[in-house]
Amino acid sequence: MDERQLLIVEDDAGFARTLRRSFERRGYGVMVAASLDEVRQLVEQQSPGYAVVDLKLAGGASGLACVEALHAHDPEMLIVVLTGFASIATAVEAIKLGACHYLAKPSNTDDIEAAFSKAQGNAAIEVGARPTSIKNLEWERIHQTLIETDFNISETARRLGMHRRTLARKLEKQRVK
Repeated sequence: MDERQLLIVEDDAGFARTLRRSFERRGYGVMVAASLDEVRQLVEQQSPGYAVVDLKLAGGASGLACVEALHAHDPEMLIVVLTGFASIATAVEAIKLGACHYLAKPSNTDDIEAAFSKAQGNAAIEVGARPTSIKNLEWERIHQTLIETDFNISETARRLGMHRRTLARKLEKQRVK
């Protein structure tokens, strides 16, 4: 395992390029993959110490499969899942599959590096009594239903009991990627 090697799994070429440059300026050797197949090919050649994995990849592919493959390859690798499509369900699954942290976009290089350094849990963190907002609960329910329907907007709207256009407007406001 190369401590200063980082693998970025991101299908958005522009965002991947920005992250790559930023980490290279910090002294990391950076590899970029856009799919699970590319991840498997890269880790056959090198074993990075760190990985940043986008949750939702092109073609509806899940970054969770990448997390699982990376963790199976090297259980010591520090993996951060980065997503613009965050939910409690996917955060729990990412951690179960081997991620050390889960960040919602927008996140920058500082946030990601801080997440790598917080790989161990903190039992002293204060448990807040702040309830989840209605908007967050609604978004989590929409997200979970989208996953259940394989991102079929019409079927998701039907299951949620809302008009398809209403759902489309809500998704547009969230800028789902």
